[in-house]
Amino acid sequence: MTAERMPAATKHPPYEDEVDDLSIVYPDSDGEPMAEDEEQLYAMIDTISTLREWYADQEDVHVGGDLLIYYRMNDNETRVAPDVFVVFGSDKNRRRNWMVWREGKAPDFVMEMASGSTWRRDMREKRDIYAGMGVTEYWRFDPSGSYFTPPLIGEVLEDGKYTEMPVTTASDYTLRGHSDVLGLDLCILPDSSLRLYDPVSGQWLRTLSEERVARRESEAALMAAEEENRRLLERLRALQSGQ
Repeated sequence: MTAERMPAATKHPPYEDEVDDLSIVYPDSDGEPMAEDEEQLYAMIDTISTLREWYADQEDVHVGGDLLIYYRMNDNETRVAPDVFVVFGSDKNRRRNWMVWREGKAPDFVMEMASGSTWRRDMREKRDIYAGMGVTEYWRFDPSGSYFTPPLIGEVLEDGKYTEMPVTTASDYTLRGHSDVLGLDLCILPDSSLRLYDPVSGQWLRTLSEERVARRESEAALMAAEEENRRLLERLRALQSGQ
């Protein structure tokens, strides 16, 4: 979540003429809290869990967040921890950290959730870091609406530099941007919540809490149907025995 010393001259992948020193220890914690406030925390949790559920059946998509990413070989002090990130072409195994040169690539999608102490770094330092790493899309979301105008900003990497993507306001006052990397719309609803939308199926992706409710309702409906079938079977048997 925090940045992340960035030296004046940063060497990014590929790591030519370097040898990976396997004796170097790369910490999996920077001692910083996961989030500064609950708005930021819930936005992170909902987005990560929603994307994990969306890609649950795809074994080569890794969804993570608040994980230290090391992007300079043999340097265990220069790192960044995105609030949300997605990597295509990588397995789902849990990591304690992410080393770009060992994984073979940087994230394809990164989103940062703004807070009072992070929004400036999100706009400047982290933006430069992600561009240097080769992150295809970099999104920033301001849950409080206090730091960014508009509160959703998306950029795509073109020729090593980020170019802002269009974010529009729909007739229902929903702020909407499209991620080509994810194939999804990122939407800010009038209540300032971030939701994901599949333009192909025309459906909203469920949050973790909504998924749990849907599963409970599905299980309850299944149990009711089984009970009704049992009763019908008992009536049928009773009728047959009375003949």
